[in-house]
Amino acid sequence: MNLSNLRPPKGQKHKKQRIGQGMGSGRGKYSGRGAKGAKSISGYSKMRGFEGGQMPLHRRLPKRGFTNIFHKEYAIINVASLEALDGDTFSPETLLERGIIKKLNSGLKVLGNGELTRKISVRAHVFSKSALEKIQKAGGSAEVITKAPGGAGPRPAPAS
Repeated sequence: MNLSNLRPPKGQKHKKQRIGQGMGSGRGKYSGRGAKGAKSISGYSKMRGFEGGQMPLHRRLPKRGFTNIFHKEYAIINVASLEALDGDTFSPETLLERGIIKKLNSGLKVLGNGELTRKISVRAHVFSKSALEKIQKAGGSAEVITKAPGGAGPRPAPAS
């Protein structure tokens, strides 16, 4: 016995069945697809979520609520947190470096929860009214950053 005598076992290898080749192919008139129905035509593809004609799950479940596509998610910090931190100037970059805020998202928002007893300088994208009052009352300064994180600035006003 040598390599030239090796053959696959009888019945292992089959001739490829060519479907759609007419009556003489052994597959007949409809090529094994049947006469009618969606699956019989060319280009058929089952739609996502198809459940055999039963009402699909995404149509059975109730639709609730509303998603605002203009919603902004701010990284927030309270005046009390700024009071507890050492230093007197705070910006989104320095707070990110220190790990006080994890992600900037749409920008930094300073809220007025807590008391402020010392003079601080804060740069942020948004200030609440009470936070602005507390910072100014303590003799500090609050600078509003107009450029949004990620390089996109405010939209220019339409020319009239």
